[in-house]
Amino acid sequence: MNFLAHIYLSGNDDDIKIGNFLGDFVKGRLNKLTDSQYSEGVIRGMSLHREIDFFTDTHPIVKQSIDRLQPKYHKFSGIVIDMFYDHILAKNFQKFSKIPLSEYSQNFYSLLEIRKSEIPIPMEKMVNSMVSRDWFVGYKSLEGIEWALTGISKRLSFVSGIENATIELQKDYDLYEAEFQIFFPEIIAHCINFLQDSEPNKN
Repeated sequence: MNFLAHIYLSGNDDDIKIGNFLGDFVKGRLNKLTDSQYSEGVIRGMSLHREIDFFTDTHPIVKQSIDRLQPKYHKFSGIVIDMFYDHILAKNFQKFSKIPLSEYSQNFYSLLEIRKSEIPIPMEKMVNSMVSRDWFVGYKSLEGIEWALTGISKRLSFVSGIENATIELQKDYDLYEAEFQIFFPEIIAHCINFLQDSEPNKN
């Protein structure tokens, strides 16, 4: 799952959204953050981020999607599927949210501005690009996904070729969309349960 799915799966809690957004950029054991600048809710969001990654990486439907790309993109296939799934979510956002994607995106960008003191300095350039280019709405188009994959490929240490992966998406679009439609309701339910079980003072 990429940024759009991670934020959507955070529900309506702003602390959870911020923590989930920071998830890839905070390393190590989360229990060491108890006395840090981060609130309990933000740390729960980081924990949710890791749970989403684990659930996704071990799900047989996602593995099916990844296996289709494996011969061409090898270890980078999972990165590509993350972007494919965010594209399909963006394109079908009205099925999962009463708020239009354009409004949902701007609401999240506004949250990033309000909470910018919690954003690590190394993330600032990326956040500025996300807001100015409106990444979430951009994910709806194949051009937007291609642009995102090109940016990722430039940051990789090895030549991956993933900037060309939209060709594979177009070729097998119905298969990827069908797999996403099976998988996404399952991860929604899983995240709801995870957040309920991790509520403070829950017995």
